[in-house]
Amino acid sequence: MTSENNPTEKITKKELTYIQKVWQTVIIVAMLVVFILIARVAFHVLLMVLAGSLISLYFHGMGDLIQKITKLSRRTSLLLSVAGSFIFIGLLLWFMGTKIQNQISILNDTLPNTINNIKLKLSETSNGLKIINYLSGENSEKLFSTAQRFFSTSFGVLANLYIIILLGIFLTVNPGVYKEGILKLVPGYNKSLVKNVIDRISHDLKGWLKGTVLSIILITVLITIGLTIMEIPVALVLGLIAGILKIIPNFGSLAAMVPGILLALTIGTNTTIITALIYIVSQTIVSSIITPLIQERIINLPPALTIVSQVIMGTLSGALGIILAVPLLIIVVILVDELYVKKVV
Repeated sequence: MTSENNPTEKITKKELTYIQKVWQTVIIVAMLVVFILIARVAFHVLLMVLAGSLISLYFHGMGDLIQKITKLSRRTSLLLSVAGSFIFIGLLLWFMGTKIQNQISILNDTLPNTINNIKLKLSETSNGLKIINYLSGENSEKLFSTAQRFFSTSFGVLANLYIIILLGIFLTVNPGVYKEGILKLVPGYNKSLVKNVIDRISHDLKGWLKGTVLSIILITVLITIGLTIMEIPVALVLGLIAGILKIIPNFGSLAAMVPGILLALTIGTNTTIITALIYIVSQTIVSSIITPLIQERIINLPPALTIVSQVIMGTLSGALGIILAVPLLIIVVILVDELYVKKVV
């Protein structure tokens, strides 16, 4: 009997075909999951490379400044830039470590009492009770879990700091090797375009980095001096917090005000108002001085686009993504402008 007249064999062939489709679907889904996981890890690695590149740009910028002032050779200036930066950070931590540690201890002891006092004051009004009720129960658990995830991610960033610093040093020692390596992967007729894109990205990131460093220094000094005059506890720690958070546009300035306002509430209403003004005026002064400088050296980024990029990067990569959102956005905008917009126009 032939296979065409055998219904059993036809059923077997159909069953085998169905099983093959099921396995194909399973394999495709599995490969998609693996691809997503690899892409996520690769994206995090790329962010670490970007962070290392920014550190390298900082060392080269400091090297340029040292060379301009001292007229030393390029190699010697870079060596002084790297060694001087680490020595400065080490001395700063050594001289200020004890004081900062004592102030952090005071801050830890003061904040719980401050929060309790705020709750007592809020409970005296109907609107205050609504705020307390909203922040209690499930909402407080959500806020706590969000903060916990953020700080756990932040500690993950600190764990990767060693690798980022090493990348920064390697990129500082011989950046030409990596640049030439990228150009070798590009066809000959596109080498000039890619070289122009790399130079433009380097120029704009240097401008952003210069403005950010100046902003951090100015905010730290202004906030520390202002809060010290107002006799706010742990003024040095609050100034350092404000300076460090300045690296995060928009959200960092608002977050930096919270501990200062909480501590000012324990002293009095007038002190709280003046403390808030110190933060606002300091941020305004820095924005008036530094923002024009940044806009002269880099492309003008729309504020809404900056916020969206921070939200997306924060969701994808946590604290490291938020910190690197602006430089990554600068790179993306330059790539779109050079590789698409200019060709269309």
